[in-house]
Parts: sequence; C-alpha cells; structure tokens
Amino acid sequence: MYRRLLIALLAFAVAAALLPARTLRLFVIGNSFSNNATHYLPDLAKAGGHELIMARAQAPGCPLERHWVALEADLAKPGDAKGKLYNGDSLRQIMGAGPWDVITIQQYSLFSSHVETYQPYAGKLDDFLRTVQPDAEIVMHQTWAYRGDAARFGQVGNGRHAASSQEMWERSRAAYWQIARELGVRVIPTGDAFWQVSSDPARKYQPDPAFDFARLEKPALPKQTHSLHVGYRWGKDGKFGKDANHANVAGEYLGALVWYGFLFNESPEELAFVPSGVAPDLASHLRKVAWKVIRETAAASRNNVQVSANAR
Repeated sequence: MYRRLLIALLAFAVAAALLPARTLRLFVIGNSFSNNATHYLPDLAKAGGHELIMARAQAPGCPLERHWVALEADLAKPGDAKGKLYNGDSLRQIMGAGPWDVITIQQYSLFSSHVETYQPYAGKLDDFLRTVQPDAEIVMHQTWAYRGDAARFGQVGNGRHAASSQEMWERSRAAYWQIARELGVRVIPTGDAFWQVSSDPARKYQPDPAFDFARLEKPALPKQTHSLHVGYRWGKDGKFGKDANHANVAGEYLGALVWYGFLFNESPEELAFVPSGVAPDLASHLRKVAWKVIRETAAASRNNVQVSANAR
C-alpha cells in the first residue's frame, strides 16, 4: 500500500510538471463539510485555467458507516430504496458518469475524533472504489474542528467528547492519518489549514465581549472577526442561533484553496478569484496558509512512505 501511495505522489508531481493546464474529473463522497470545502473549487479551477468536472454523493451528517450500508444495500439489491441515499439516487448511479481521476471520502465531523468509527467502512469503500474505478486515486479529506465556542466537540469514545477545539483537531488529524496509512492514500489537509488560522493569536476568532445576549434585536450580531465558521446568525425562522461547526464564506474559501493546491499540485497564491465578503488581506493570508499546509503535508506523506518502506 505504501508503494501505491509513493507511485501516486510521483505521478502527480510529473503531471504538474508536464501539464500546466489540466482537466480533472473529481468525485466527492461526503456530506455538508465536503460541500463547504468544494463550494468555491470550480471558481478557483477556472481562475487557474483548469477544467473541473465534479460530481457529488453527499448526504447531511453522513458518516462512513452510512455511506457503506447504503452501498451494500444497493449491491445486494439494485434499486433498493435503502441504497438511494443521495436525493433518491445511489452511489453507483451518480458514479456512473465516470471514469474519475480522483475520488474523495471523509468521516462525519462528529465522529472524526474517534478512530474506531472509521473501520471497517473506510476499507470497504476503498476496496469497492478501487474495483469499479481502478484508474482513480482515492484520497481522504481531513475535516476541520468546530469553533472554540461550540456547544460540544467530536466524540472520542466511551461516551466522551473532545474537551476543546484543539483536542478535536489533534484527535481527528491522528485518526485521518492512521486510516490513510492503512489504506495507502493521501490526505487533503483542510483540517490542518483551519487549525493554523484558528490557532494563530493574530488571526483567531475572539468572542465579542461587548455584545449583550440578554437584549437580542434582529439583525444585530456579535462581532465575529476572523471566524472561519458560520457562528451566530439569524435563521430564516427569525430565531437567533449559532452554528460553530460549518464553514462560513472565509472557511469555504480556505477549504477550496486547500483542495485546489492538492488536486492540481500548484500554488493557489496568485489566483485572482476571491468570494464576496472576504477582505483582500484575509484572502491573501488564507492563500498562503493553504499552500504552506499543502507543502508540509506532501513532505510528511513522502516521509511516511520512506519510513514505512524502511521498516518493512
């Protein structure tokens, strides 16, 4: 499996050197977090001169187990309603538009910190995908930790949850890398990029001490400078609430920058596209962070391959 990963790394390096502009066929298996992370990816691909063909098999709050159970039901009985998890379609129906160059899988964020929730489902999905799409590269998308003021963080086992955003990031990162090593695949390090921004003293989100939560009046909201998460908001029902889990526009932009750098193996630092609502200085910072994390992850992947090969 490590030989397989090394070949994938070398292939992407060669492709980047020989093909400045690429057509990439991407298939995303995930949930709302993968939707967040790829929201602006088509815009970035266009800005970089690449053609992106993308399809998604996504369901809200969907863990690896649920993806596999639905696929298993469809394999056992094609057309079974239990297999039509994705707006009335099955994974095989959506994937039928292939072949695909890259296929991504990820864990449900609430389970991401608990490594025992990944298997055997990640392995079963990986085996299936390699059988039906033998020329595709399977990769894992590392999801991000919730904002520091979340009501709860990812599960860590024995009925416990991570005590903080940092613990959620640390445990989920370890889990993604462990499963990636077991499968011999690479990791899209979106979670690491989120943490580099969120843990930076000069860039991290800080609660608004001046906001009076006892006197809520629409449309007033607390200041949420530097937040990568949706945070406080007024819902369509007119109620005041908070989403400390999902990405806001800046978070979606950062996620897409990481995916762009990973998939096309080139820096997103000079890309002109910036979504409305992201200040120029923040956009520049996010582009730099994304590329820095991509390079660090590529080096770590190569080192893991070399260490594992020497140990065998």
